[in-house]
Amino acid sequence: MKALIFAAGLGTRLRPLTATTPKPLLHVGGKPLLQWHIERLVSAGIHDIIINSAWLAEAIDQYVSGAPVRGARLQVSFEPDGPYDTGGAIRHVRAQLGEQPFLAIAGDIWTLMPFEPLLERGLKDHELGCLALVPNPVQHPGGDFCRHSNGVLSRESTGEWFTYSGISLLRAALIDRFDEQCFPLREPLRQAAEQGALAGEVWRGDWEDVGTIERYQALNARLAVSAAVRSDRSGA
Repeated sequence: MKALIFAAGLGTRLRPLTATTPKPLLHVGGKPLLQWHIERLVSAGIHDIIINSAWLAEAIDQYVSGAPVRGARLQVSFEPDGPYDTGGAIRHVRAQLGEQPFLAIAGDIWTLMPFEPLLERGLKDHELGCLALVPNPVQHPGGDFCRHSNGVLSRESTGEWFTYSGISLLRAALIDRFDEQCFPLREPLRQAAEQGALAGEVWRGDWEDVGTIERYQALNARLAVSAAVRSDRSGA
């Protein structure tokens, strides 16, 4: 199985931090967000990892050339006139992804969510994707999808609503109806939900959308406190 990490965004809401550093390379808890994902992918048995790039692409290239995680086979997908957004990023590497499911991860989130349950679940024959969902955060109270008791997602209001975490198991065929070079993944996911071809699993543990300076700073402060507590306990 392969993984695709979205790392091409402009990070506008994180300026001025992202004026010189792409947001997936911002440090959280002492290491880049990108590294958190790669380490856990390798731990889950996924070694072939594609990272898309556009904004400050040379920084992504430099990071990858340093072989940051042992056992990871990293490939950079450069979008020359991008970024192409999340849907366009998949289209850009459609040939490399093939027909087998792949794991897609937003490069600007932080989480301790294990990938193994999603991988073990896999996709049913009719499914185009399975999303990892989280309880709706303060900044997104309405959620993205309604999850029914059988795990199927819809945009109807007959069940509990959750927010898409930015982590999913997908088939590249999800975007095959879209011919644009640049488009978000949002619309293909909504169409798949309308077809009954989208499922979801809920994660209620640590997760953060590191999309603003305030959330970025708050996360680092929280992780620093946690690290200090662990250090005190180990020294006791």
